[in-house]
Amino acid sequence: MVTRVAGAGLEAQSYRLRVVSENIANHRSTSATPGGDPYQRKTIVFAAELDRAIGAWSVDVKRTSLDGAPFVVEHDPHHPAANAEGEVKYPNVNLLTEMADMREANLSYEANLQMMRSARSMISMTIDLLRSGS
Repeated sequence: MVTRVAGAGLEAQSYRLRVVSENIANHRSTSATPGGDPYQRKTIVFAAELDRAIGAWSVDVKRTSLDGAPFVVEHDPHHPAANAEGEVKYPNVNLLTEMADMREANLSYEANLQMMRSARSMISMTIDLLRSGS
């Protein structure tokens, strides 16, 4: 049971890390067309899921959504993505926020991994006790 819940946590945080990495990779990308919208920051919505087989709650990624924050606009009339006024839209990605999200996701991933290790160790010790008792 513990390994199943921790596994769901590992999977959710792994997905979160992929989304954060995508946001970071695109933080300065612009539109391919003048005046167009650039990359829009993605966020993840988690949901608590009841695993009826084991009778415990675990986490799941409910959906990925787009951050509605405004784009960053800079004046650069020579940029290929500039509109008629010379304004260029950049993604609504804040690197400080992404780094904080990455750190949090990494810590949650490590905590779930430690739960898996502890459960595996306890199972191994139980098997050893059963072997020595017979």
